[in-house]
Amino acid sequence: MKKKRVLLLSEGFGSGHTQAAHALSVGLRSLSPNVLTRVLELGAFQHPTIAPWIFSAYRKAVMSQPKLYGMLYRYQYKKSLNKLTQLALHRIFYGRTAAIIRQLRPDLIVCTHPFPNVVVSRLKRAGLQVPLITVITDYDAHGTWIDPEVNRYFVSTPEVRGKLLAHGVSEERVEVTGIPVHPDFWITRDQQAAREELGLRDLPTVLVMGGGWGLLGDEALIRYMTEWRDRLQLVFCTGSNDKLREQMESEPALAHPNIRLLGFTKQVDRLMDAADLLVTKPGGMTSTEALAKGLPMLFYNQIPGQEEENSLYFLENGYAEEIVSRSTIDRWFERLVRHRDEFERRRAWMRGIQKPESPHIGSQKLLDYLESHPL
Repeated sequence: MKKKRVLLLSEGFGSGHTQAAHALSVGLRSLSPNVLTRVLELGAFQHPTIAPWIFSAYRKAVMSQPKLYGMLYRYQYKKSLNKLTQLALHRIFYGRTAAIIRQLRPDLIVCTHPFPNVVVSRLKRAGLQVPLITVITDYDAHGTWIDPEVNRYFVSTPEVRGKLLAHGVSEERVEVTGIPVHPDFWITRDQQAAREELGLRDLPTVLVMGGGWGLLGDEALIRYMTEWRDRLQLVFCTGSNDKLREQMESEPALAHPNIRLLGFTKQVDRLMDAADLLVTKPGGMTSTEALAKGLPMLFYNQIPGQEEENSLYFLENGYAEEIVSRSTIDRWFERLVRHRDEFERRRAWMRGIQKPESPHIGSQKLLDYLESHPL
């Protein structure tokens, strides 16, 4: 039997989009030996020298001007990218995409970021016959994701499906699959064993993350949390923000046996097993991974735009709380120190709401589409 080829395209503006693509890739290969997958960050693949500079500039812009970013997000909310912008993306940054597709010969293309979605949609209008499935990796449906050439949308929740329908997307093109996370996040491991494996103490443990870029940013928040260092364990993950990690390593207050500083790590699933509470920005991927693990969350410093919508979903469903003052930290940390059994019950409740088929819903839907829509 000829093996089916699935090309999963993402982009490096944050790590969640690419993690979703890899999660789908792992799921597809575990479900069927007759599927070959390839994950590409499309811009970085075509421009390995220029792309990191662009991603760095974007990160700095988001960090320094979050309100402006939010204004642009809302201004463009109901609009797809105009034809001039689509042409510019294609000519300047994605000019070799058609050649890449011809070389890899996929039976299906999956996009987990709006930019490759725009480029592939444009190629389909020019005659490309490969089906396109778009996986929206947030709890919102921004207009830049939407294009009539998309054959199917996979979305996180019924609410996001409703937003796409309000944008004019037909019902049969939208399926609720949840945001795909790596299967490891659906595995329940013993907390004490996870701590021993990671070299952590058997203490109430708070995991502090800022996304793949390590946008912790709020020095006052970090300093205040470390005042609890004699009563609980704090694990800070700075992601790829090496400058922040080095700065934190030089702080005397952080040189404590109950504080661990980590940079980029591939052990996030283990860290979530070891933790009792996650303090994080409400990125779509990190929040969904924590939900799969049943890990309660506190949100801080959300970026206006999609993170606001992500936060709203988790707050309204009782999976998280927003840090509005130091008293929020005090209340949660005090409960963790004094009443750890509450966190165990909360974790069991969050795990209990998951569907048994959750780990592979998106991958199974992709496999079903491949089988029912042969090229």
